[in-house]
Amino acid sequence: MVRRRAVVSAGVSAVPIPGIDIVSDLKLFTQLIDDVNREFGLTPEQVEKLQPKYKLIAYQAAVSVGGALVGRLVTRDMVVKLLQRTGKKIVARQASKFVPLAGQVTSAAIGFFAFRQIGYQHVEACARVAQELLTAKEDK
Repeated sequence: MVRRRAVVSAGVSAVPIPGIDIVSDLKLFTQLIDDVNREFGLTPEQVEKLQPKYKLIAYQAAVSVGGALVGRLVTRDMVVKLLQRTGKKIVARQASKFVPLAGQVTSAAIGFFAFRQIGYQHVEACARVAQELLTAKEDK
């Protein structure tokens, strides 16, 4: 799922129109976060249905692994802040658009690797939170 969306991000990054890739990444990444959370049972709705004890464990685990987007309603501002962490890559990607062909390839490569890295980090955070919940339920 992450890799497929990273490829789409890279494709949009290759388009020589500055800014279109950022808008696309915001939408793609928001959808990715929602889909990954849903697959792990960690959407805000799913977490709210948990017993209070398990809800607390889910939120504590999310905080401990740095999963700011796990079990939370994902807003555009949250995604923007997350993408700003890779700010240098975004600036390089935008600057490379002004170099014909080679710049577009570079921009696509930067877009792919940045998107994939952030996506994999989120999947890993969700996996750790889900594992904590499973462990807590088994210890019951």
